[in-house]
Amino acid sequence: MSKKMPNFTATTNACKLCKPLGASIAFRGIEGCVPFLHGSQGCATYMRRYIISHFNEPIDIASSSLGEKNAIYGGGANLKLGLKNVTAKYAPKLIGVATTCLTETIGDDVPMILAEYGKEFGGPEAPLLVHVATPSYSGTHMEGFHAAITAVVKQLTDKAAPNGTVNLLPGFVSPADIRYLRSVTADFGIEATILPDYSDTLDGPALLDYPLIPEGGTSLAAIRKMGGATATVELGATLPTETGGIVLLRDHGVKLHRTGLPIGIRATDEFLDLLAEISGREVPKHHLAARGRLVDSMVDGHKYIFGKRAVVYGEEDLVVGLTGFLAEIGIRPVLCASGGKSGRMAEGIAAATLNLDCEMPIVSEDVDFYDIEAQAKELGVDLVIGHSKGYAFARKENLPLIRVGFPIHDRVGGQRILHLGYQGAQALFDLITNTVIDKKQSDSPVGYSYM
Repeated sequence: MSKKMPNFTATTNACKLCKPLGASIAFRGIEGCVPFLHGSQGCATYMRRYIISHFNEPIDIASSSLGEKNAIYGGGANLKLGLKNVTAKYAPKLIGVATTCLTETIGDDVPMILAEYGKEFGGPEAPLLVHVATPSYSGTHMEGFHAAITAVVKQLTDKAAPNGTVNLLPGFVSPADIRYLRSVTADFGIEATILPDYSDTLDGPALLDYPLIPEGGTSLAAIRKMGGATATVELGATLPTETGGIVLLRDHGVKLHRTGLPIGIRATDEFLDLLAEISGREVPKHHLAARGRLVDSMVDGHKYIFGKRAVVYGEEDLVVGLTGFLAEIGIRPVLCASGGKSGRMAEGIAAATLNLDCEMPIVSEDVDFYDIEAQAKELGVDLVIGHSKGYAFARKENLPLIRVGFPIHDRVGGQRILHLGYQGAQALFDLITNTVIDKKQSDSPVGYSYM
């Protein structure tokens, strides 16, 4: 079902974010990098504030600050001046230049402008420049995120001798998830290059002085050597046609492995088995113990959540992973929705729920929360799983909202939510089960304190 009538193209409360925002987050995960938006000042201000509200960390996003005059005559001069100012103030190792709707519409030739800038102001001390086209009318923040990573790999990776490392491209996950991935690869004795790695730059410790560029991120030296890796592991079920993993396979011959986000038991099993295959080692015992505790908790809590009906929304890869996990624990996902439109979400969900005694849910791509609410009312649901932008709908329908993913603006700790691995599944299972119990408890006319 859809709200959209013939010729009705307006969006009401979008279930997606803009493309340059995703690129800005990806660039933030590279050592010494300053994200730079070639467009109006408002774009950078909005995205900076939006990102800060989720991660609760300061983030600077530079801008070429185009105005009406530049929209007519071009923004090349502003871009060059902005790059000079950022270089002088921040002394970055890398500037990630992402375009916006304005600059793509007026037709600025950014690669040419950057080449001219390099000839005029380049030198051994000058920062590296990476550019990526990210007009919001051509995709969501996920497309922008993946496009930025692909651009970094294309423009910075050198031909390299075999070095025994493994490239890990996790996609847009939380800082806590990245820390998990770093830990689990180390458990297998794998020297992993995780790109991007914003686990410190967007979730760092308290400091007495504010650094203009926080420490952390994937090092440029490691990115240079990605072409000599033993393998690339790319996480996601709805990835675009060209990704960093595809570039490394095509241009450098690095073997590519793909698997979905390791959310839940089966997906984590597949991920750990892949690491075992690459490393030649067995799965460490403490991971098997965590798996056993998760299974035990699922047996204990199954009676509270079995048969509950859920709406799941957010980025497509996250929705696919969560849907498979919900099917494992006995919750029926009846509607899986996203503002993205890769065309691959239904296929990913079918694979994630295969042989899990779960009916295929309704899969809705390219929808907003008006669409989601209309469909959910007809389906009759018990809980909602997704980010904070679904709060208005959940409150209106008196449904509990399980907050996961990005953005989480009405709670603290969004950057510390662990979604991946057995530990992430354990935390999600406990959160979902306790939320269902709390709802039943609150709706009881007498209340109870013992189950």
